[in-house]
Parts: sequence; structure tokens; C-alpha cells
Amino acid sequence: MGRLLGIARHARPRGAMETLGAADVTVAEGVHGDFRGSLKPGRNKRQVTAMAAEDWAAALADLGADVPWEQRRVNLLVEGLALRETKGARIVFDTGLVLEVTGECDPCSRMEEVAPGLKAALLPGWRGGVTTRVIESGPIRVGMEVRIDR
Repeated sequence: MGRLLGIARHARPRGAMETLGAADVTVAEGVHGDFRGSLKPGRNKRQVTAMAAEDWAAALADLGADVPWEQRRVNLLVEGLALRETKGARIVFDTGLVLEVTGECDPCSRMEEVAPGLKAALLPGWRGGVTTRVIESGPIRVGMEVRIDR
């Protein structure tokens, strides 16, 4: 069993990340207010992104840097879940939200703008997190329990 530590969204490409204490996540929108989550024909493998806090900490330790998690530009920060190589698994929240892992969330060159070397630090072992699509809608809040069903 794991726990949801953070929720973030951005309203437009390259927009500032906004952290939230709670959010609605739906099949139609992903995280409410996040521009990436809307259903798009043939492109619904990246509605919601998630990253493990342990992986973020490991990447920052490799860099010797201190960077807020939302600068990774993922929607959800979880702890206690091993996300590495979980394609096809489901991330289940205690409010009924279900996300299906569609693949690895590859770090992009924008990570170099955040901190030099961050992209490379996020590459090993799926440290950059996972992409998901929403299977069942539901509300979420920081602190709630979450688990992976494989």
C-alpha cells in the first residue's frame, strides 16, 4: 500500500505547475484543469502522469540537488509504490479512481532547464515515472491510500 503525496496540474503547454490538495480525475479530462488530460482521438496514453517520491529522491541524490517535485511536471507524486516496468498494471485509489499504466514517462530536455543533469538522472529504472489513462473516474486528495494491482 502506498500514499498520494502530491497533486499538480498545468493549464497550458510550458505553463507553471499548480499544486493542489485535492482534485477530480475523470475519464474525459484526466486531472481537472490539466491541459494534457483531455481525451484525444488515438492519443490517450498520457492522461495522467505519476512518479514515485523514492525515485525523485534518488535522482536528486545523484545530482546533489534540491528541486521541488512539481518541477518534474508530473501530475501525481506517490510513495511506497514501485512503478518500474508496470505497463498494464492498475493504480487504484481508495475513492474508486483507477489509472492504467500505459508506459514509462520519459524525461524530456526540459528537465535540463530545471537542473543540469536531471534528464540523465531520471532515465534509469523508470525514475521519471509512468504515463496512465483513466479507467474509472474519482476524486483524489493528498494523503489518501493508493495501491498497484498487477
